[in-house]
Amino acid sequence: MIIFPDCKINLGLHILYKREDNYHEVETVMYPIPLQDILEIVPSDELIFTSTGLEIPGNPENNLCLKAYELLKKLHDIPPVHIHLHKIIPMGGGLGGGSSNGAFTLILLNNLFELDLSPQELKIEAAKLGSDCVFFIENRPQLCTGRGEITAPIEFSLADFFIKIINLGIHVSTAEAYSGVIPEAPQRPILAVLSQDITEWKGLLINDFEPGVFNNHPELAVAKNKLLEEGALYASMTGSGSTLYGIYAQRPEKSFLNIPVEVVFPLR
Repeated sequence: MIIFPDCKINLGLHILYKREDNYHEVETVMYPIPLQDILEIVPSDELIFTSTGLEIPGNPENNLCLKAYELLKKLHDIPPVHIHLHKIIPMGGGLGGGSSNGAFTLILLNNLFELDLSPQELKIEAAKLGSDCVFFIENRPQLCTGRGEITAPIEFSLADFFIKIINLGIHVSTAEAYSGVIPEAPQRPILAVLSQDITEWKGLLINDFEPGVFNNHPELAVAKNKLLEEGALYASMTGSGSTLYGIYAQRPEKSFLNIPVEVVFPLR
């Protein structure tokens, strides 16, 4: 069986306060975008994980696809499988590609072995993999709070717009991103901003990670400004960075030279 894991952008991201469990309370809207990996799972005599496409750093045993398999095996004693992941989504850039891979592995195994797990049951397992994984179980626009694992679907669409995604190849660790943030209550809730016309979002729809990350990597601020100058109605960094995106009324041309990722496609 084959499935195509999406990634996401963050429409606003507020870091509200540090919790007693040392996680941060957040508020963000995640929106799925059709930049996809390819995930195939077939029965096998032994558990195998292989990958092609972009090189995945780190120990393969720590891949969320394998961790998702192990979670369901403990619950349902499913047989071995061969998991193959063709990696297209840039890693470590705030797009949630790894989280998507883990969540979609749960979905695909549920279908392959007819486990009949409900979306809510899949969300419980996804939360064990990581905060962003929960979003990808429903894979629709959602308000995400808590650590990001508390999700509430919203009626919101950018289907009339185009998106340009760029990644300059700059790695921003989670620790670096959080070191530049002073948690505080936002001036306006994200949903209140999203209810306005997109032309009003600039300066109101804020990613709290941007000031610190841009201070450390000023070329990201330059790239964001270029997106706006070439006609983006709104531009932002997604997640803790460093991927940037611009939203356009009409399809933009590619305009960046010699960067690892620049893709343009219609939103849905």
